[in-house]
Amino acid sequence: FVKQQLNLSPLFQLLWKQAQTYPLFPALGEMEGHMFECVNQAAVHEELEDETRRLCDIRPFLPVLKLVTRNCGRAERLLDSKIGVLIGKGLHELDALQDQEVKDFRSKMFRISEEKMQRVQKMTWTEWLQACFSPQLENGGGAITDGLNDRPADLKVIIHFDQIKLLNGTGLVPCWLKRLKQTGLQIITTPPLSLHPQVQVRAGLFHGTELLCKTAVSSESSGRSEHTWSDGTLEFDICVCDLPRMTRLCFAVYAVMDKVKKQKSTKNTHLNKYQTIRKHYPIAWVNTMVFDYKGQLKTGDIILHSWSSFPDELEEMLNPIGTIQTNPYTENATALHIHFPEYSSHPIVFPLFDKVRVSAHTQTHIHTHTYTQACTYHVPLYYSSVLLTEMKLDSSCLCSFTLLQILEKGRGGKKFHIELKEIMERDPLSQLCENEKDLIWTLRHDCHENFPQSLPKLLLSVKWSKHEDMAQLQALLQIWPKLSPRDALELLDFNYPDQYVREYAVRCLRDMSDEELSQYLLQLVQVLRYEPYYDCALTRFLLDRAQSNRKIGHFLFWHLRSEIHMPAVSVQFALILEAYCRGSIPHIEVLKKQVEALSKLKSVNELIKLGTIKNARSKTKEAMLTKEAMMTCLRQSGYTETLSDLHSPLNPSVLLSGINVEKCRYMDSKMKPLWIVYNNKLLGGDTLGIIFKNGDDLRQDMLTLQILRLMDMLWKEASLDLRIVPYGCLATGDRAGLIEVVSSADTIANIQLTSSNVAAAAAFNKDALLNWLKEKNSGDALERAIEEFTLSCAGYCVATYVLGIGDRHSDNIMVRSTGQLFHIDFGHILGNFKSKFGIKRERVPFILTHDFIHVIQQGKTGNTEKFGSFRQYCEEAYLILRKNGNLFITLFALMLTAGLPELTSVKDIQYLKDSLALGKTDDEALKQFRQKFDEALRESWTTKVNWMAHNVAKDNRS
Repeated sequence: FVKQQLNLSPLFQLLWKQAQTYPLFPALGEMEGHMFECVNQAAVHEELEDETRRLCDIRPFLPVLKLVTRNCGRAERLLDSKIGVLIGKGLHELDALQDQEVKDFRSKMFRISEEKMQRVQKMTWTEWLQACFSPQLENGGGAITDGLNDRPADLKVIIHFDQIKLLNGTGLVPCWLKRLKQTGLQIITTPPLSLHPQVQVRAGLFHGTELLCKTAVSSESSGRSEHTWSDGTLEFDICVCDLPRMTRLCFAVYAVMDKVKKQKSTKNTHLNKYQTIRKHYPIAWVNTMVFDYKGQLKTGDIILHSWSSFPDELEEMLNPIGTIQTNPYTENATALHIHFPEYSSHPIVFPLFDKVRVSAHTQTHIHTHTYTQACTYHVPLYYSSVLLTEMKLDSSCLCSFTLLQILEKGRGGKKFHIELKEIMERDPLSQLCENEKDLIWTLRHDCHENFPQSLPKLLLSVKWSKHEDMAQLQALLQIWPKLSPRDALELLDFNYPDQYVREYAVRCLRDMSDEELSQYLLQLVQVLRYEPYYDCALTRFLLDRAQSNRKIGHFLFWHLRSEIHMPAVSVQFALILEAYCRGSIPHIEVLKKQVEALSKLKSVNELIKLGTIKNARSKTKEAMLTKEAMMTCLRQSGYTETLSDLHSPLNPSVLLSGINVEKCRYMDSKMKPLWIVYNNKLLGGDTLGIIFKNGDDLRQDMLTLQILRLMDMLWKEASLDLRIVPYGCLATGDRAGLIEVVSSADTIANIQLTSSNVAAAAAFNKDALLNWLKEKNSGDALERAIEEFTLSCAGYCVATYVLGIGDRHSDNIMVRSTGQLFHIDFGHILGNFKSKFGIKRERVPFILTHDFIHVIQQGKTGNTEKFGSFRQYCEEAYLILRKNGNLFITLFALMLTAGLPELTSVKDIQYLKDSLALGKTDDEALKQFRQKFDEALRESWTTKVNWMAHNVAKDNRS
């Protein structure tokens, strides 16, 4: 322990003294030209430039320090080392990547960062403080380079694949089988599978989720671990010239096996019949872009290492929404060898926008008269097609004469405008049929003039497999009016992969204030997963805003770093983090202090977990020993210094001065969260509590609390303040994070249990909550507390109903001494309510018990006026959320690939559409909500029964 407290300086001097006894010592040169290097806990090579650091803070992975020579670029090496340690991924790993796109991105970001830091150095103190420490976030030949029409339209897209290397082992593992964690694979099946199954490959070309042409399927191949096709050619029925810029090539590898199914005997025979059914079992999937980051059509041989985890309900086992990154764990991944043929002796390059615009202008000019007539009189393409069928003309050859004939018959006009308006007002989850898409595309200029917010639906109506339509859309996009930032968020969804669409969306986002950007930062980080190339408009936008406002930079850093362990985004997020750090060098030390503090808390948590395992036989002994060990650990100077005087990761505006060790404890739950209490000088001596969790994924809680903050903001914009308490919550790493402790608050369970000697009876004491508020408040303060309770109860009733928040027991609902009620722990959302023995434990749409009503009515049974006001608050709050239903759906849709346990498909988001009654009138929706309100009140006794069971179980545990 004493040795661990030593810093590097005496250790370095001791080593240098011993080195003097060796013959080649003079070759070492000056002592100042050397330093120590180690491999740290994150498996990163760390250069230990600072000799004042202590061993206990460095925590090398092995007790080995290596003496290395300092080079002339000491400052650069030191900065690289700091950034690598800070982001949790050594920069030498990025240096080792043989990827030209990575090199080009880093080079560009390095140049931009240098220019940024040079501008910072020229700033005055006032300018620098405003930029970095704003007091508050603000309110408020064959080469396709000459144009689309010059592209080789007669060429078909063809992919060759030579072989597939399956997972190491002797067979295939269908997704429903258990896999043993070992070098090889052991198959556990009932009945056993054949060791020589047939394997097929399916491939599809996608633009977003739109399949551009029919999928291609290989022949079947037999083998053990390697499968090779003699004629492994997949041909797609689409011309190269019709491929969109963001086309994805998606592969699925699956086993084809015969399954014998026994049929029941019929009346005419007593013999059982057997039927052989061909079953497909997914093995792996992988995606790749058809054009590289420079816009060149890929050619040559490529090896794609696949992913084996399949999302639910994949069409044809293809996963277009999945990552285009290949699996970095190559040893145990299915390897797919493919070959892109060369169509020309020159690289085929997707045309630049100027060429596309010229093409669009030419096409428009050819049909000017026809097109103008169609747009003016609202004649839809699908309607025209019906009339033209009799004339045996194709709708794409629509001529002026035919249009004028239609118009003379009085067709079109106002009817189609009304129909278009109805389509545009639908929510984002509503599907468009082909006729509706044709109508929208035909009336695109009408959409531009009268329904600019309808751009997402117009984009879904484009035939992305026709380069003529792509050119027209991109030209139209240049004159499209700006959307509000909230509406533009939808355009960052996976369904809109086009580069120019996403650049347009980012232009709209630039109108966001820093406060609004902070509100949606969680989603903006997640949709980076949808960006196929590292250098994109969204990445540049986030870096620019983060480096201009340190608070945004703080949360961008943590949102990225908390997921850097995920293979699909590891390189992408590391590159963005490196770029941020290089452009915000003064921020590095601040963030480094936070990272070190979290590392210390993690070690304390692991110490407690180890202690509870060793002393599991005696709970009392366990509590005493582990609490004592925790105190001893926190009192060590290494821990005290690291955990003191740092900016809170939950809120960088809060400075955590020093730990109040006596008030710190750990919580009695499976993962033993730490309850850390800080003395805070800036809060007049008040303490501040933080819960550190290690082993729980907090990202779903983060999302729910973000939506609660948004609801609070929307209500306040409508002059309705429902006293929401959206406390801080931040994921900081792999199943680790921090939660803010709300001061002067207690759970409903504790309030009830302290009011009764019998745990079973506590839940039915309707006076407990009101009496508790009376103890905390008196006179006018009590009246204010009851009003606070009424408003906050209304807000959380509506919010928990709309979001479908489940597992609402009495330990998940808290009340502040000032009267504010609030909910915590959001492990179940979107209607995923708990059940036991197949019976739902929660049978109410939201929690509204009689003891809540008792408080709202100030303890007076006949106080219907107060209850009427409460009900009015609920209805008003519900209608406000309905008006913003599309925004909620968009925000949840943007989180679909985040890997949250209860948000994995569009079907999960359907719950929001139902709870907000989207598609109904306000009167119909209000009628539905009133029915749910009455149901919650009527069935509140079931909540009391559940709470009684929870209280009894909790009492037994204690």
